[in-house]
Amino acid sequence: MNLLVLTLVIVAYLIVTGILGFAGFKSTKNSTDYLLAGRKIHPMVMALSYGATFISTSAIIGFGGAAAVYGMGILWLTFLNIFVGIFIAFVFFGRRTRKMGHNLDAHTFPELLGKRYDSPFLQTAGGVLIFLAMPLYAGSVIIGGVQFASQTLGVNYEIALLFFVAVVALYVVMGGMKGVMYTDAFQGALMFIGMTFLLVYTYWLLGGPGKAHQALTDMAPIAKEAFGKNGHQGWTSMPAAFSPYWWQLVSTIVLGVGIGVLAQPQLTVRFMTVKSGHELNRAVLVGGVFIAVMTGVAFTVGSLSNVYFMNTVGQISLIAGDKKTDNIIPLFINRALPGWFVAFFFVTLLAAAMSTLSSQFHAMGTAFGRDFLEHGMKVKSKNAVAVNRIAMGVGIIISTLIAYGLPKFYAGGTAIIATGTAIFFGLCASAFLPSYIGALYFKRASRHAAIACFTSGVAATLFWLFFVHAKEAAPLGLCKALFGKASLFPALANVDAIVVALPLSFIVYFAVSYLTPSVKDETLKKAFNGIENA
Repeated sequence: MNLLVLTLVIVAYLIVTGILGFAGFKSTKNSTDYLLAGRKIHPMVMALSYGATFISTSAIIGFGGAAAVYGMGILWLTFLNIFVGIFIAFVFFGRRTRKMGHNLDAHTFPELLGKRYDSPFLQTAGGVLIFLAMPLYAGSVIIGGVQFASQTLGVNYEIALLFFVAVVALYVVMGGMKGVMYTDAFQGALMFIGMTFLLVYTYWLLGGPGKAHQALTDMAPIAKEAFGKNGHQGWTSMPAAFSPYWWQLVSTIVLGVGIGVLAQPQLTVRFMTVKSGHELNRAVLVGGVFIAVMTGVAFTVGSLSNVYFMNTVGQISLIAGDKKTDNIIPLFINRALPGWFVAFFFVTLLAAAMSTLSSQFHAMGTAFGRDFLEHGMKVKSKNAVAVNRIAMGVGIIISTLIAYGLPKFYAGGTAIIATGTAIFFGLCASAFLPSYIGALYFKRASRHAAIACFTSGVAATLFWLFFVHAKEAAPLGLCKALFGKASLFPALANVDAIVVALPLSFIVYFAVSYLTPSVKDETLKKAFNGIENA
């Protein structure tokens, strides 16, 4: 690859990104501008920002690599991303979230829940959870971009890590939500173009869609030989029901991420940035097409990479990638595609990482600055924006340290990026989703129910991660140290925490709601004012 071309492409990209970030900085006059972009974002910009925030290097590198192992069954996640993450989220959650957020003058996701349930604790605890847990997701996104940068540029991981984080940190801390959303829209457009070309070129390289998919189907005996003991039945088939691979694919990847998206704080806050509920309707189609292309291409190309590597080096993708799923997509791009596209795809991944990370850093900063310091600890500042920027800086440092240490923690393991992402999505779903749904639709819900839902969801998830789910319990080692085995329940060692924790938090939420008094009438009237017509 021509490094001059890569340098010019990156410089051009950074210049445009810098201009947009600076435009956000100049137009940010107060906390509402900084936290919610003044509540006046165009629906097209909002849809692209939502999609670009949702889809990151985690999806392209991490889950694309996972598709190279599990196969086309991962496309069920694409279905849930569109049906749940776009249609359900925008139609049934978006309009009410926007209206209720405006009614309660809420600027963050924890603040929305805290004010809806008259619970300062819920806002403070939610802010702390987001600030402490989101760096795991952010670190996973960073790893995806850094892996590609390291392979493409031929530099060591640490240097690529510092470059990557420095670029993102500069514009997100400056621009606030306006800078984030302006740059997200630009980055989303780049991602759409890059991924579309990747799919077209991959099919051309493998002789067309029909020939490519037939070749992948014909490789079923190879898949069974390599992964048969885990239930693999071929890259165009689902794993055997209730086998280890089936549980990993269905419970962790498909359900963990596909359901968890509804309670993502960096996504839900975007509903509060548009000026009316009708704007959200206009964003559904754009968001749906964007998600379909981004995830569909990543998962399809990841699966088909097995055909390419078998044809060229006589190995399946996982073996060619040194038994690390996160190496597969970068290796495929660098080996199979033309040099000029490698440069463009580098920018595509940079855009994917930056669009997601900027929103994550923004969510972390506001969770700690506004929800914890301002509302929880009553720390008042004459410059709230400055406090949030400092909190973002701390979140960026924590995320960078996780991106540095996570590959070492999972040394020799696979699917590091997908695992980190799924943990955070599942944790948010178990902690927030029942209360979030109830906040929008269930007037009988009580403050005690929301608090009980939050605590039970977090506790159940952490218990499962430390003592049951082998993917985390084994390397953490606490279960082994206390009980002499990697998992307390070996038969459930491949079942993701969300399968247990989310139903439990729903049961706790509704049970406690019917046993305790609902939120006071004046709060309900204020929250639901005009919401039926939102």
